[in-house]
Amino acid sequence: MGNKRLYILLLIMFLDLGLYAQGKSMELSDYQLQIAKSTDLMEVDGVLEENSWKNADIASDFWMQFPSDNTKAQARTEIRMTYDDKNVYIGVICYDVDKYVVQTLRRDSNFFEGDAIGVVIDPVNNQSNGFLFGVSPYNVQVEELLRANTESRNRMRFSWDNRWFSEVTRYEDHYVVEIAIPFRTLRFKSDIKEWGINFFRNDLARNQYHSWTPLPVNFELYDLGYTGNLVWDQSPAKTGTNISAIPYTTSSAYKDNEQPGAVRETSFQTGVDAKIAVTSSLNLDLTLNPDFSQVDVDQQQTNLTRYSLRFPERRGFFLENSDLYTFGFSPNQPIFTRRIGLDENRLPVPITYGIRLGGNLNSDFRIGLMHLQTEAKEDNLGQNYSIAVFDHRLFSRSSLRGYATNRQAHSQSEGRLKDDYGRNSGLAFNYMNTSGTLKGRASMHISDKPEFGLGTFSILDLEYVDRKWNLRSNYWKITSDYFADMGFIPRLDNYDAENDTTVHLGWERLHVKFGRFIRPKGNGPIVLHDVLIRNDLDFYPGGVLGDRETRMEYNIRFRNTSTLRIKPQNFETNLIFATEFTNGEPLPVGNYNYSRLDVKYESDNRKALSLGAETSLGTYYNGSLNRFMLELRYRRQPWGQFLFALEQNYLMLPEPYGKSVLSLISAKSDMSFSTKFFWTSVLQYNTQQDNFNINSRLQWRYKTMSDIFLVYTDNYATSPFLRVNKNRAVLLKINYMLNI
Repeated sequence: MGNKRLYILLLIMFLDLGLYAQGKSMELSDYQLQIAKSTDLMEVDGVLEENSWKNADIASDFWMQFPSDNTKAQARTEIRMTYDDKNVYIGVICYDVDKYVVQTLRRDSNFFEGDAIGVVIDPVNNQSNGFLFGVSPYNVQVEELLRANTESRNRMRFSWDNRWFSEVTRYEDHYVVEIAIPFRTLRFKSDIKEWGINFFRNDLARNQYHSWTPLPVNFELYDLGYTGNLVWDQSPAKTGTNISAIPYTTSSAYKDNEQPGAVRETSFQTGVDAKIAVTSSLNLDLTLNPDFSQVDVDQQQTNLTRYSLRFPERRGFFLENSDLYTFGFSPNQPIFTRRIGLDENRLPVPITYGIRLGGNLNSDFRIGLMHLQTEAKEDNLGQNYSIAVFDHRLFSRSSLRGYATNRQAHSQSEGRLKDDYGRNSGLAFNYMNTSGTLKGRASMHISDKPEFGLGTFSILDLEYVDRKWNLRSNYWKITSDYFADMGFIPRLDNYDAENDTTVHLGWERLHVKFGRFIRPKGNGPIVLHDVLIRNDLDFYPGGVLGDRETRMEYNIRFRNTSTLRIKPQNFETNLIFATEFTNGEPLPVGNYNYSRLDVKYESDNRKALSLGAETSLGTYYNGSLNRFMLELRYRRQPWGQFLFALEQNYLMLPEPYGKSVLSLISAKSDMSFSTKFFWTSVLQYNTQQDNFNINSRLQWRYKTMSDIFLVYTDNYATSPFLRVNKNRAVLLKINYMLNI
């Protein structure tokens, strides 16, 4: 009853706040850019010589956004817009260039670490979802789907790809960008005459970021709550038929030396991805026999925790509108599409087909429907995955969201297995005020699994962030009969080393965080002091304390882009199962108290040679754990990035619990011969996994959304080093985008 009252109280509070948080502020409403239809035949050449550009309205007088706001930017930026029947055009002139800072020529990479211009478009003008398009001075493109709670810039993956065009002309003291975005690429309502719009500029030589509208320094440059208005001379018309297909073909050779007789296999397969615009704001995606061999290799990690590590979703089919499928707190997610089409060892399971429908039904209501089928072979069960989600906007930037999922097993001989399924559903109310400073969430999730019945997962969360303060508190509760077959909630499964079994056990968490931002005035070497204190309490069922983590963080951000972090921590762990960390005896059940100090430094990444260094020293349960990490990076502007990273972990537990020295070494070269031809090679040596991996990939984007990939992969056992080959594969993949 107490939880129900708390939900009701929180909901009433949010509803009351929401009544006063509707519409854009008067200050932002003053930022309007008129757009008129072109009177010329437009050519995207990076010159801006058509008369339509000369007569267009101009957005200029940008504001500084970082390292401080509330002042006008020193560098001058001018932006114009026009359109024709097929495209919307954006013309940009970035003046006052001192020198270019360019990290790479690779698409969708290091965008915020180099000079660039960014465009934020909210066609529905509801401040909850939109698009980001960006172009560097070397015409390197990025694009991404935006939502009210889009990832921070250092975590944005630019995973959404679509068709649009740009050209850039560079001069000694300025550069010109010309962009054409097809109306087919944008999801919009044809009866809306005002769109949300904003522009920002990365000026890395000065380590500054600028925004057309005044945007507080504590928000991201692409925050949808701070757009101005793009005012059309007439509402854009509906686009015609928009159907594209991307067929592919692959040919591969594979040798598995771990199988008797060193099994050799060759394969040839074909498949197709298709995109169909059901309406201008609703898209249907289809995939038949999809292949994800071109996806970046996972970055290996050393795991010294009691739980599984989460690796990010990288496959394009699952990434568009992925925000619709996010309902938990990282890393705990009731829906995690990485579980689809991969087994527990992260090895691919063939997907026969997939279908996804997503987008806006109207300006306030979004839906997402997804269905996939994995292949059943002999004794291996196939799986049927179905997901349905919705997002209904409330007030200005709040929403009511819900989902339902179903995993159903089937076999080649018996068909659908009635008693092998996992079903989940949930409802979440997400509150955000107009300025984005206050956020809250209340959600309830339910699971249904044979032999276990109904389980629940509930969350209450409240956060406040402004220029000075970062305050947050949340409470989670997961019952022991809660399962998420399409989710990732690692703490639920506890390994009992003494009995060699895994115990599924619920838990509760109480989290509190207090943070303070201090932004020195003037032009001193430090632009930000970020201090926070947080405490996490985890409880087993019955209120028994399982884990406590108390930490303080002090982060310093320097004007030259370098950073320093100091993090002292204290832990208390109540082990209720014997736990194994080394080859020695498992740690016995009991209470452990230990402390650690982490120090991390990142140097100026604008320089050709930069580094990252981290050390973590202290006790660990009843022993010690010292960790050292060094990362060296060399950049040959603009075509090459080279990295070498070394991580050493020294885990020393008293006898008879064992000792371990774990090494993780990686090297990566990323060379861009042009904006269309790339060669990436990754070497990873991991003693914890007893593996040395080589992955090398050539990519030629010979046409928009059309590629040729040549991928080579090799895995060796690390003992003896480089002498025992586990497996080897070579793959050629060709895809081509057809517009129908």
